[in-house]
Amino acid sequence: MSSDGSPWPVNVSLAEARRGGARRLVADSRARKKIAAFLELESLDALEADIQLSPWLDGAAVEGRWQAEIVQICSVSLEPFTTLLAGTFLVRVVPPGSPNAPVVEQEIIIDPDAEDPPDELLGETIDLGGYVVEHLALELDPFPRRPGVEFEAPAEPAATSPFDVLARLKRE
Repeated sequence: MSSDGSPWPVNVSLAEARRGGARRLVADSRARKKIAAFLELESLDALEADIQLSPWLDGAAVEGRWQAEIVQICSVSLEPFTTLLAGTFLVRVVPPGSPNAPVVEQEIIIDPDAEDPPDELLGETIDLGGYVVEHLALELDPFPRRPGVEFEAPAEPAATSPFDVLARLKRE
């Protein structure tokens, strides 16, 4: 992993992102192994993303579309199975100390319909791979089940009373 903790660091400078452009990211086998370990997957067989960069206020907008092929362990049968996942995201970033950075108040009010506030960068680089991995993680089922597998609760044991135990002992 990189020093910032990202299992797939694909960095671009804020200045370069503000000029705009497109990037195609494809995780190689080494990166996929690191990401799979980071996300506690059995394996990550494919991960690709198309990223569009554009200027936004004093920062940049990162718009991405990604797809992945993952292998997880079924939480019911304990067998591995493959799942195809895909998603999109839009993240806005601003440089450190930006007047457009979110202001942290004592009380945080969350509006699920509002746009996400911009991320304030720690430096002058944007980790594109980190955003892809973050959004892949958000799509993972914490209790994965192989298609067609249903959980069957075990039969309830018959309730026994102390008198049932005594009766059984008497018969023996």
